[in-house]
Amino acid sequence: MKVLLVPNYSRADAVQAAATLEVWLSHEGAEVVWAHDKKREPNRVCNPGGACLVVSLGGDGTLLRAASIVGYREIPILGLSFGHLGFLTGAGSENIVESVSRALAGEMHQSRRATLDVGVTFDCGGGLLRDTHHFALNELALTRGALGDMIEFDVAVSGNRIDRLRGDGFVVATATGSTGYALSSGGPIVTPEFNGMVCVPIAPHTILARAFLTSSSDIVELELSDERPAESSVFVDGQLVTCPEGGQVVACSVRRGPGDVILLDSDAGGFYDSVSRVFYGQMRKKQ
Repeated sequence: MKVLLVPNYSRADAVQAAATLEVWLSHEGAEVVWAHDKKREPNRVCNPGGACLVVSLGGDGTLLRAASIVGYREIPILGLSFGHLGFLTGAGSENIVESVSRALAGEMHQSRRATLDVGVTFDCGGGLLRDTHHFALNELALTRGALGDMIEFDVAVSGNRIDRLRGDGFVVATATGSTGYALSSGGPIVTPEFNGMVCVPIAPHTILARAFLTSSSDIVELELSDERPAESSVFVDGQLVTCPEGGQVVACSVRRGPGDVILLDSDAGGFYDSVSRVFYGQMRKKQ
């Protein structure tokens, strides 16, 4: 039995809790592996191979990191909340040993979350195009660049042209990511059982452009316009995507990933409890 711990290294309480879990898990005969501190070793790769459980100790950002480590392998992830909101986390920071024990015993509810397979094409100059591929649990965001100029791009879904848009960018999110950047840009909150994509323009230069949903089999295609060139950036789950050879983003494609992320929760109503707590003021009413 192998357990991977992914703590938020900037929080002393999360690191201490991970150390407590390591002592207990080792006593139970489990092999314990720690994910490295990404800020200190940004280029190091963490291999979750052989793990039967991944425990995230932090907030939603830490859980997104745990999901990126797992990728499409469908290893269950238990999020222990040491952050501010903890929308994605399945248990609190109290009784962490009991929560992990229940997770290992298969006593927690499993929520399967659709993922994204993101392709980004860079123009490296001299006719050289470079394609990169990325895992995402939340979203792809195509945004304006550091100079702040409005970008112009074409939107298509499975070969069907939607429109040419001008604005600050475009978000393609999963149901899980619908409560993040997509929601801030005017998109809807979507149940995790939805396996399609949520497409949301960011500050479009028209009042007609609206968010829309796709099916799980669709491919969303974004292509930067040659007629109005402007610097742009691409973020996947909040992380900037760059090309080793440099170059400018010219296109993005987004489709459903080949595997789901499995999040563990104490009960099946965890999503709607979180919606009530975070977005409808129940957290403030209870204080």
